[in-house]
Amino acid sequence: MIRVNVFSEEKAWLKRLKNKDIFFNKICKAFPNKYKFLNKKVTFTLMLSNNKNIKKLNKVFRNKNKSTDILSFPLNKNIKIKKNTYLGDIIISYNYLDKPRLQNLKLFEEKVIKIFIHGFLHLLGFDHKKNKDHYKMLREENLLFETVKLKMN
Repeated sequence: MIRVNVFSEEKAWLKRLKNKDIFFNKICKAFPNKYKFLNKKVTFTLMLSNNKNIKKLNKVFRNKNKSTDILSFPLNKNIKIKKNTYLGDIIISYNYLDKPRLQNLKLFEEKVIKIFIHGFLHLLGFDHKKNKDHYKMLREENLLFETVKLKMN
C-alpha cells in the first residue's frame, strides 16, 4: 500500500483543499495496481509550499535561482520497492497552480493531481532530460492521470 504524508507551509492551500491528507491519499488509492504496491508499505512526503520557499530549495539543491511548480527529491536514484520503502519528498508551489487566480475548484484540483503524479513518477526514477525519456514519462503521466480522474469522479 502506498501512503503520502502531507504537510503544508502555505495557508492558501487550505482555501482550495480542505482535507489535504484525504485528497492526496485518495489520489494514491486511485492509481493503477502497479503503482499501489500491494502487500508493501511504501511512503513519501509531500510539502505544500509557495514560490518563495520553493525558490530557496531550487537554489540550494539545483543551483537555479527561480521558483518552479514542483521539486522532487528521490531518496535513491535506482529505487527498488521492498516491504518497507520510503521514496523521497515532493514540494509543490501553490502560486504556480493557482493561475489563473479565479479558476474553478475542479480545474485547480486537476492541475494539482497532474503535477502530483509528475512528482511521484520522478520519485520512481522517471525523468525527462532526454527526448525519449520525456515521451516515456509523459505517456505514463497521462495514463496515471486518466485512471485517477476516472476513479475520483
